[in-house]
Amino acid sequence: MSAAPESPAPTSTAIAGFENTFAEALAPLTVAWQGAEVPEPTLLILNDELAESLGLSVAALRSDDGVAILSGAARPADATPVATAYSGHQFGGYAPMLGDGRALLLGELVDTAGRRFDLQLKGSGPTPFSRGGDGFAVIGPMLREYLVSEAMHALDIPTTRSLAVVATGRDVHRDGAEPGAVLARVAASHLRVGTFELAVRHPDLLRPLADYAINRHYPDLAELPESGDRNRYLVFLETVIERQAALVAQWILVGFVHGVMNTDNTTISGETIDYGPCAFIDAYDPDAVFSSIDHGGRYRLGNQPAALKWNLARFAEALLTLISPVPDDGIAAATAALEAFDDHYERHFATGLSAKVGLVGLAIDRSLLDDLLTLMHHHRLDWTGTFRALADELRGDPAPLDDALPREASAPWLARWRTALADRGVDPAQIAAEMDAVNPVYIPRNHRLDDALRAATAGDLVPFHRLLDAVTHPYEPRDEWSDLADPAPESFSAGFRTFCGT
Repeated sequence: MSAAPESPAPTSTAIAGFENTFAEALAPLTVAWQGAEVPEPTLLILNDELAESLGLSVAALRSDDGVAILSGAARPADATPVATAYSGHQFGGYAPMLGDGRALLLGELVDTAGRRFDLQLKGSGPTPFSRGGDGFAVIGPMLREYLVSEAMHALDIPTTRSLAVVATGRDVHRDGAEPGAVLARVAASHLRVGTFELAVRHPDLLRPLADYAINRHYPDLAELPESGDRNRYLVFLETVIERQAALVAQWILVGFVHGVMNTDNTTISGETIDYGPCAFIDAYDPDAVFSSIDHGGRYRLGNQPAALKWNLARFAEALLTLISPVPDDGIAAATAALEAFDDHYERHFATGLSAKVGLVGLAIDRSLLDDLLTLMHHHRLDWTGTFRALADELRGDPAPLDDALPREASAPWLARWRTALADRGVDPAQIAAEMDAVNPVYIPRNHRLDDALRAATAGDLVPFHRLLDAVTHPYEPRDEWSDLADPAPESFSAGFRTFCGT
C-alpha cells in the first residue's frame, strides 16, 4: 500500500470524540490517508438534527474549522483518517481490488443513544485505491445522495445518512467542468460483502473481520460458539440474509431502484448504501431500469431480490471455512441459509403490500395482491399515487383513482378488495388512515430531483430545500407541495437516465 501524503493536513478540534476501532482491529484493510486541499470550502447544507444526535456542535460544524473538516481539508485532532480496502463483484464480474477510491473514513462516533457510526467523506480526493480516477465528486451527485438518503430515512428504510455537503471551489471534469463537492456520510459501518471477498483471500483476516462485524452489528451472536451446527458464523450469515431480504422488500414497496447493486454496495449492517444511479419509479414496471451503465437490466426493479440473493451467495462463499472446516458441511449449511432468502423476501414484501392496501391482520391473499400489480403494470399506474388513491376511494372520493384508471377496469378488483376489507370489521375511514400512514405522498420524483439538482449546480438551492422538506415529511400532504406529488410527464420518463457521478 502507498504511504500517506508527505504534507500532513492541518488539524482542528471542531469535531471531537472520534474512535478508530475498525482501523485498530483490521489495520491491513486500511491505509492512513488525508483529503486533498480545498481551494474554497463553502457549506451548502448541514443536517442539524443528525449532527445533534451524534453529539456534535452545530455551531462548531458551521464554523470555518468545522467546514474544513467536512471538506477533507483538515482532519479532527483526535482522528486518524483512512481509506479502506475491499474487493467485489461489479455487474457479476470480480474486481480483486476496489477500495475507497474517492472516500475517506474519518473515524467512528458514538451517538447520544450509545450507537456507533462511521463518519466518511465522499469526494475528498484521490487515494491509493483510485485506479486512475481523480477521487473527486461534483455538487449534483452529492446533493442527490444527501436528499435521497434522507428521504429513505424518513420512509423508515435502513440507510446511510447525510451530515453535510460542502462545495470545494474546485472544478471537476466529467462531461465538462462542474463544481466540486464533498459529502459527509454517516453509516452504521462501511463493512460490505466486498470487504469479506477481499479478506477471504487473506485467511488471517477473515475470522477477525467476521468477529468484528458480529461484535459491532450483531453482538448477541458473539455469545454463540465458534464451531458446531449452530455456530456464530452460520447464524451471522443467516442474520445478514434476513436483514437484506427485508431491505430489498422495502425498496420495492416504495418503488426504489438502486441501480448499482454490486457486492461492494451490499452492507453487512443491512443499510442502503451508495445512491449514485438510483431512481424511483413513476409508472409501475418491474423491468424499470434507469442506470446508464446497466445495459442488460441486471439491477432492474423486479430483479433486485434475485440480484441481492446472488450477492449474498458471494458472502456465504467467503464465510464457508468459518461455518465448517469440512467443505461439504459448510456448503450444505450455507446453501440452506441462502435457500431461505426467497421465503424471507416473500414474507416481508407480501406483508408490506398487504399493509399498503389496508389488509393488516388478515391472512395474506397473494392472488389479490398479484392481480393489483398486474392491473397497475398493464395500465401503467403511478406506483406511489395509486395507493393514496385507494385510501381516497375508501373515504368516498373515487376521483383520484378514476382519473388514473377507467372504472370498468378497476371495478372487478375493487369489489374483491372491499370484500376482503370487510373481514376486518373496521371502519373504512380508519383503514384509509392506516393506509396513509404507510403510503407516502412525496418521494424524490425523478423530474423534480433533476430540476432541483440542475438549479443547485447553477447556485440556486431553493428548489432543493423545498423538495428536501417535502420528502422528509413524506406522509404529510400540504397544498404548497401539491406539484411535488405529480408523476413525471411521459416525455421526461422515456429518456430519463441516471449516472454514477464518477
